Amino acid sequence: MTFKKTLGFASVLALTAGLAHADSTVRFWYHFDNADNPMDDLVAAFEAENPGIKVEAENIPWNSYYDQLYTAIIGGNAPDAAMVKMFAQPRLVEMGALEPIGAWIDAWDGKDGLQDNLLELTRAADGQAYYLPVQYVVLYLYYRPDMFEELGLSVPQTCDEFRDAARALTRDTNGDGQIDVYGFGFRGAGGGHDHWGSFTLGRDGVSLTEGLTSDAGIAGTQFVADLFREDGVFPPSTPNDGFQEIIGTFKAGRTAMTIHHIGSANGMVEALGDNVSATVVPECGGGRWTAFGDESTAILSSAEDKDAAWKWISFLSSAGNNALFNEATGQLPVVKADTETWSLHPQRFVQATVESLPFAELLPNVPETSDFVNTVWATAMQRVLIGDISAEQMNKQISDLFSN
Repeated sequence: MTFKKTLGFASVLALTAGLAHADSTVRFWYHFDNADNPMDDLVAAFEAENPGIKVEAENIPWNSYYDQLYTAIIGGNAPDAAMVKMFAQPRLVEMGALEPIGAWIDAWDGKDGLQDNLLELTRAADGQAYYLPVQYVVLYLYYRPDMFEELGLSVPQTCDEFRDAARALTRDTNGDGQIDVYGFGFRGAGGGHDHWGSFTLGRDGVSLTEGLTSDAGIAGTQFVADLFREDGVFPPSTPNDGFQEIIGTFKAGRTAMTIHHIGSANGMVEALGDNVSATVVPECGGGRWTAFGDESTAILSSAEDKDAAWKWISFLSSAGNNALFNEATGQLPVVKADTETWSLHPQRFVQATVESLPFAELLPNVPETSDFVNTVWATAMQRVLIGDISAEQMNKQISDLFSN
């Protein structure tokens, strides 16, 4: 072979590097509970746009999804790409199971079309990008605009305003001498750490891993305790209230505010019509904090054709395709253009979600978080609410947990 021919062959290799191989197959795992599954339509559209690449999409039951994924990785039979959540990222990185995709993301023309902050929220602790966002939710404040208007109240933007509004909204509306509407439905049982976090973790210098025992950190927990014990703006059942209770009492008109995400929006509207709206959680002690619910896609490091796998996952996070994907999930598209035309939820709830993204946070991806969520927080919060321990003692328990 002459030098000229060799150079030409090398140039062809250089030009084709990074392109998906002909006749590639991408094995993709996902989990959809909705019977109206759009995956077949998405696969057909992708294959029409990418001749030579086939997608084998397998819907894995959610209750065994990660057990099957970890087992497949260890057994050398992992899919090429998969839906993944942030709680699984540390373990998958430790297993060496994920392919860094930062270079693909930076070169992708869809990058700037993603909602702000999503790529930062899903970045790994080592600074690498392994995940491409595909859907999300963010918690915000639900409120009753009709009740606010009736009392001449403004929608609260700070904790002080929130407290004043909650006091005014807690009242006896039928004149029988008993309070029948409470200002806020607080989730005092399991899962309520997100409510507590919105009043505590946005304060200056406070997070789950630092500042909880500071004056600012203790003030956040004390604020919650005072709302219940001194102001009486939470229902008496609050220490035992979970998700069903806070949503049920809000729909029934027994609370004027609560915190959840867009997954509850359509049910709220069905019950209350125009008499429900949403806004960002209040600013407390210098900042805002709200919980981010994630779902992304990733390329497995064992994938035979990583370029083909990237083409597939970026297709799912592209305008139009991402909207179709999310029609089956009840969550929101990650693409700005799809968000603007989204019709599965009323736009006021979509807007509240987008406006909450800049200060949305994930809980720390460390083993202690599981104990915090499942046992430590709920037990300590219930004891604070009934006056068994102080706010300082609760925060010290949480701080000690994360210090270990």
